[in-house]
Amino acid sequence: MLIIIYSETNQSNILENLGKPEYSYYFVLKEFRPVLERLGRVVEVTRPDEEVDQLYADCLGRGEDCVFLSFSPPHRTAAHYACPTIPVFAWEFSTIPTESWQGEPRHDWRVVLGATGMAITHSSFTVTSVREVMGVDFPIAAIAAPVWDRFAARGAMLAQRPTVDHMRLQLRGLLIDSRTTDLRPYGPPAHQAGTPLVLDGPAQDCELLLDGVIYTSVFNPYDGRKNWKDMISAFCTTFRDVADATLVLKLTHHDVTAALVDMLHHVYKNQSYRCRIVLIHGYLADADYERLVEATRYVVNSSYGEGQCLPLMEFMSCGRPAIAPLNTAMADYIDHDNAFVVDSTEELTAWPHDPRAAYRTLRYVTDWDSLCSAYRASYDVAKNDPERYRRMSAHAVRSLEKFCSQANAEQRLRAFFEDLTERRRNAQQP
Repeated sequence: MLIIIYSETNQSNILENLGKPEYSYYFVLKEFRPVLERLGRVVEVTRPDEEVDQLYADCLGRGEDCVFLSFSPPHRTAAHYACPTIPVFAWEFSTIPTESWQGEPRHDWRVVLGATGMAITHSSFTVTSVREVMGVDFPIAAIAAPVWDRFAARGAMLAQRPTVDHMRLQLRGLLIDSRTTDLRPYGPPAHQAGTPLVLDGPAQDCELLLDGVIYTSVFNPYDGRKNWKDMISAFCTTFRDVADATLVLKLTHHDVTAALVDMLHHVYKNQSYRCRIVLIHGYLADADYERLVEATRYVVNSSYGEGQCLPLMEFMSCGRPAIAPLNTAMADYIDHDNAFVVDSTEELTAWPHDPRAAYRTLRYVTDWDSLCSAYRASYDVAKNDPERYRRMSAHAVRSLEKFCSQANAEQRLRAFFEDLTERRRNAQQP
């Protein structure tokens, strides 16, 4: 079988696209590729309109099966190819788009899914959302990006201590530490003083020293789903008098200048506190990223919903328990044995790419008091119950193995492709 793969973001444009809509599909494609290579011959294309059907015609000529995996949401998936096309997408809202706008029929996902006839997504939550519209028998599989093997191997080498003493990390970029940064320039206009930081200057070599109980979150600060304001305010409130609690925010975007001004305003207005907030924007070499994971005691998510959440999956695969909600894709791998679960409530919202901002779906709002409670309980475990921490760590590794290992993905993909082949043969019979 020839498996053609495509993502709008690729190796040549990832740096300029980092943080833009759909950029993370490239990382999902990269995680799937080694597994796909066990199932067939893989060709990555960058110009699908020119390449896909030519490759398909070549396969037909020699009697070889061929499929095109478009790592993109349905409204950005072309459905006019002769080659069987399968969108591979993430989704975190209660309903899929069932309306079109701006003269583009594909905004109604039923149009694309009806044309492709099959789909792959990353969670049972999304499978349910799709089948509520497309029918209970619509062939869609939940297959998570298989990150577990790579990160579990790292986790096996990392210490499982619930606290850390003096871990040094080197990075090239921008490092902002609430303990050493003058926050006065980021207060209300009437109270601003001092000189603001140079946020858009050339990258600098920095050193970060971490100790105590470290909480880490990795996200795009422009992504409105991530709800970092609650993450920061609940942390500062819970640990107002706790000097050895640190929240590290690793930001993923090619240009975070505007976002950093907003974030620093929130770090300012939550004063005063003895805990520590660290913002990192820049490149961490693999060794230093591993050291950040090693230093981290808990990975934090306070989002309104997730299509799968690669950073959360990566840290948990390394044995880092989570502070996270139990909803959307996270419900497939978060539980009370590997995480301090944060309550959430439903709230009306719009599909993110709908310019009308029409309320057609639900998101899941973090309960702020519950987030504070999760911070408080997790800190108590880190300081006073190392055996429970080790149990949570081990359970995180096991849970993520079931959810996002390469073995799991290979088994599900093989069954999916066999089903596709069978459907095509049946369709060709008179």
